[in-house]
Amino acid sequence: MKSNFNIYCKYLFVSGFAAVSVSCSNTKFLKEGQMLYIGGEVKVENDSLSKKEKNELKAALEENLVPKPNSKLLGLRPKLYFYNIAKEPKKDKGFNYWLKYKVGEKPVLLGDVDREFNRKIIENYSENKGYFNAKATYDTVSKNKKAQVIYTLRPGARYLVSNVKFQQDSTLINREIQNFANKTLLKPGKPFDLDVIKDERERIDNGLKERGFYYFSPDNVIVQADSTVSKNHKVELNVKLKEDTPDLATEQFSINNVIVFPNYNIQDVKRGKYSVPMNPDSLAQYAYDDIYVIDPQHKFKPKIFDRALYFKKGDLYNRSNHNLTLNRLISLGVFKFVKNEFIVSDSLKHQFDAYYLLTPRQIQSLRLEALGRTNSANYAGSELNLNWTHRNFFKGAEQFKAAVYGAFDFQMGGQENAQNLFRAGTNVQLSIPRIVAPFRFNSSSAFVPRTNITLGYEFQNRTQLYTLNNFNAAFGYVWKENARKEHELKVIDITLVSPANVTAKFYEQATTPAARRVVEKQLIFGPTYSYTYTNTMLPKTNTIYYKGTLDLAGNITGLVTGANVKNDKEKKIFGVPFSQYAKIENDFRFYHKFTEKTSLATRFIGGVAYPYGNSEFIPFSKQFFSGGSNSIRAFRARTLGPGSFDPRTIEPGILIDQAGDIKLELNAEYRANLYKFLNVAAFVDAGNVWLMHDDPDRPGAKFSKEFLSEIAVGAGVGLRLDFSILILRLDLAMPLRVPYYEKGERWAFDRINFGDSSWRKDNLVFNIAIGYPF
Repeated sequence: MKSNFNIYCKYLFVSGFAAVSVSCSNTKFLKEGQMLYIGGEVKVENDSLSKKEKNELKAALEENLVPKPNSKLLGLRPKLYFYNIAKEPKKDKGFNYWLKYKVGEKPVLLGDVDREFNRKIIENYSENKGYFNAKATYDTVSKNKKAQVIYTLRPGARYLVSNVKFQQDSTLINREIQNFANKTLLKPGKPFDLDVIKDERERIDNGLKERGFYYFSPDNVIVQADSTVSKNHKVELNVKLKEDTPDLATEQFSINNVIVFPNYNIQDVKRGKYSVPMNPDSLAQYAYDDIYVIDPQHKFKPKIFDRALYFKKGDLYNRSNHNLTLNRLISLGVFKFVKNEFIVSDSLKHQFDAYYLLTPRQIQSLRLEALGRTNSANYAGSELNLNWTHRNFFKGAEQFKAAVYGAFDFQMGGQENAQNLFRAGTNVQLSIPRIVAPFRFNSSSAFVPRTNITLGYEFQNRTQLYTLNNFNAAFGYVWKENARKEHELKVIDITLVSPANVTAKFYEQATTPAARRVVEKQLIFGPTYSYTYTNTMLPKTNTIYYKGTLDLAGNITGLVTGANVKNDKEKKIFGVPFSQYAKIENDFRFYHKFTEKTSLATRFIGGVAYPYGNSEFIPFSKQFFSGGSNSIRAFRARTLGPGSFDPRTIEPGILIDQAGDIKLELNAEYRANLYKFLNVAAFVDAGNVWLMHDDPDRPGAKFSKEFLSEIAVGAGVGLRLDFSILILRLDLAMPLRVPYYEKGERWAFDRINFGDSSWRKDNLVFNIAIGYPF
């Protein structure tokens, strides 16, 4: 084994040396007189600046230099090499075209660099940062057909702000601007910075927009800098309104009429069916409180707009309510396009009418889905879904969804006695765009809160073993504080599992009490709550996702009835023992973006479920599982754990779904884009599940202080085919640490033998899945 390892190392060394040699030969493709541009460097010469200030200025200036040199990877320029070795294609397609212009990168030459332009950029940027007397020069250094441009900046002393003045006069607009002076971003003693000045103008504009100045613009504010009134490199700033500011921008506007077109169509406007603006005399028949809803066919209840619109007649315009209204109209889910116009209706009173032009989505839709799938438990199958959606069920933007589905899974290879699985079911959901409750719920969020009512039934048959009838009903709420924070509370979530047709073969295979719990009658009811926070939609280098879930079942009922299964006081409802437990689960994810095409994704899952009162065990359907395409990918689905329990002790053909009451899992995945839709990944997964109590049939399953030695580890590589509407994921993984091996032998490195076909069969796990694992 060691000799093979040495051969691999030599091969990698030779390959790496060859890659370096080839990459270094990029200059041989240059024509006579051409120089490969390898970048620009800025040197800052100023003894009065600290090392930190110099480094910050240097980094900012170098970022502004153009053009950028050819990209590098590990010190090499492979894209440039591909461009050089590819033949010039005769057509805009084919392998050579793809290699040269899609994978490859055209050489950046010294002749492409406008050094005088970069010099001016350096001086201008420095002046914008307060170095008013900045001077820059440049020099070119070349060697072996490679050239670098060295820019030398002598910035001089940096000017600081000595005083900030806001123009004062008796006009309404200036009185309002004065209200913002105490929170100005322009601070005496701080360096002069043009970017801060731009931010200050935006701040003033935003503040005025909140106070009715709809037509105001940041360009209407000027910040004058005067360096003559102070000595010692100081500058005084004077914030004032531009003299040529339009009169309309200085007026404070309020809302006159609020007019909604909930069935707006541009073609109807062209045909003269209605016009914008409307004649005020024609609005009376459409009045609803302070809103006019132009809906002759009565497709929508006017009350939904009363809840969604934050502008009422007589209100002073402000941007927050403007954006809030648009977002709430969109989040109703019934409108495809939402357009807003403000049209001056009374110039003397400074009033305008607010028009909302809403184009509905298709109210009803019917969708048939046929799916094929496979998983890491060697099961393959198909699923057929028929979904019907009505987006305005009671004319109040209520969404009604009904679905009927059927699925069949069969096992490919693996155990000879494996049983196939057939599922069929139906479910319906009514989603109401408000909180239906005996108490008043006020939300100023941009997202409409919803009340969800669901009913479902699923028939599940595992051939030759058993049949399960699953009934589910839930009533609850979903609301979002903002785009990052979401709450979901199910006031009641009921699940009834009723087994049927349990065969003798099942009892022959399910020889332990744990395995037989899958066919026990289960009645689970209680509230569940989940909180989600994410900022992954923001263009940031580091983003996070967190979801915490709390599931409480049978708690009040157990307390009222005095249920205690350990004291032989098991209570039943309609002849079925109800479950009583508390379960909490946390899912935390961290994403770091290295470049636009490379990133690192990590995830931590921690959960615990504790049975008590009327339950000795957690219901099988509510336990934790590990392994599979979205978990620890080096182990097949639901085969890992609990603890150090050895699944090899189970006889072939026996059901081996392994569940636990405690779960810990950590995943890390490096992702990179190769070409358009083709992405690659390298990943490491670790974790396991454990039981709260001892199980004599599964030694080593209980959670103990030895849990760290029972963590399973797997690693692998994968391809992701990202077609925008669908992401197909292919992962190949192998176990690095197996918790059920003897202590001291759990790391798998000493057992790796790629040439052994039986080893590959037992240790290389291939997963096919849709979407990213996290």
